[in-house]
Amino acid sequence: MKRMKAYASFDDYLKDQNPKNQAIIRALRRFVKRIEPGLSEAVKWGNGCWVSNNRPVAYVYSATGYVQFGFFSGSSLKDPRGLLEGAGKYVRHTKVRAPSGIEERALAALLRQAVGSH
Repeated sequence: MKRMKAYASFDDYLKDQNPKNQAIIRALRRFVKRIEPGLSEAVKWGNGCWVSNNRPVAYVYSATGYVQFGFFSGSSLKDPRGLLEGAGKYVRHTKVRAPSGIEERALAALLRQAVGSH
């Protein structure tokens, strides 16, 4: 099994991604800071994460051709727009293929719910 890469900081994680995904992650980072400025940035399980009271709330995962923006409690969130994908017990994500692809209103509602559920 491939060993997970360790990063000292969110910035180190960001620098290690391809340029297209860096732009998407930077846009998501600004979005999260604007919507939920109380969240802290961290790296958990080899991915950039946002945490509240040491509990992970949201994450970014850099894939080929897109970035997953996900929620650790995603299965319990109300998602009227049907943006979230995934079949795990808890985690759900949406795929962001460009900075302009961030559906701000719907994702802001999901992010606020995820923070409120902690």
